[in-house]
Amino acid sequence: MSDTQVPEMSWPGLSGRLEDGCHRLGVRVYYEDTDFTGIVYHATYVRFFERGRSDFLRLAGIHHAELLKEGAGGIAFAVRRMGLEFVRPATIDDVLEVQTRLTAFRGARITLAQTIHRGADLLVSADVEVAVISGEGRPMRLPQRLAERLSALLPR
Repeated sequence: MSDTQVPEMSWPGLSGRLEDGCHRLGVRVYYEDTDFTGIVYHATYVRFFERGRSDFLRLAGIHHAELLKEGAGGIAFAVRRMGLEFVRPATIDDVLEVQTRLTAFRGARITLAQTIHRGADLLVSADVEVAVISGEGRPMRLPQRLAERLSALLPR
């Protein structure tokens, strides 16, 4: 850790929490997240989902910074497909919860179900397929030790 990094334990809850295989991450809607009407711009939800996936992996013990050093050229996750359904809008100052669930993984593919809620209201859902790729951009199998970490999070 460099001198400019703050240990994550200084900010408990910053990465959300894992409960029964579901990752939950709170996000607040800021002015920068909205269009001129104060409604969340549709592409902002994609960023919120990315934060959810990244923190889901972090709490599963899979860190992006370490993946870049894995093997010869590193490992990365690339979104291959994402289907979104917009149900209700979020607005400035809303507090939202991004939920991420691992639904399957096999070989070089990981699938996740993600939702964004405001309280009990479902706002947006996403079905996401992620490809595991090498530093050269080629598909590759998820290394065994990472697969073991993910298998613990699969629904039973």
